[in-house]
Amino acid sequence: MFESVGSLAAGPWIYAVVALSVLFDVFLPVLPSGVLVITAGTAAAAGSGAAAGGVPHEVPDILALIVSAATASVLGDLVAYRLAWRGGARLDRAIARSRRLTTAQERLGDALARGGGALVVLARFAPAGRSVVSFCAGAAHRRARDFLPWSALAGLSWAAYSVALGYYGAQWLGATWLATGVSVAALFGAGAAAGFLVRRRPAA
Repeated sequence: MFESVGSLAAGPWIYAVVALSVLFDVFLPVLPSGVLVITAGTAAAAGSGAAAGGVPHEVPDILALIVSAATASVLGDLVAYRLAWRGGARLDRAIARSRRLTTAQERLGDALARGGGALVVLARFAPAGRSVVSFCAGAAHRRARDFLPWSALAGLSWAAYSVALGYYGAQWLGATWLATGVSVAALFGAGAAAGFLVRRRPAA
């Protein structure tokens, strides 16, 4: 079954579906964009294996998958950032009512002011962390040149990690639902670890 899915994954539509899912999950964190990216990576491994007797050769497809997911991640961050920038007093009041958002905004501001953006990269892996960081950066009117390079690094890191989980999980465990399940568990594990580190990271 995964061989047939892998052949479908070679079509250009898979990149559009992945890109749209990643683009919109900054607004709807419940979208399973990570699961979709992993599944696409697993299917691509299955398709390449079927086409070459089990020897992967569809590397350009994997690279295109990473590029589409990373690009969509940065574009989604930018849209959220710009919307929050223009959100005005209403958004400021909404953030002020949430201790969690206020703390996140302060930590992000400190990190960017020091010229470091590890918090942005970590938050990309944490559940809803991307949304919090993007909106808080815009609401705090942080400079785009301070935020976007770290957003790009975060998006590329997350995309490469997710695709690699699906692709190499299929290579090591076979193109089965078990491989996909293990890869998804690894993605959620990284998210839990990132969330812990974000909460533990000192504000100064």
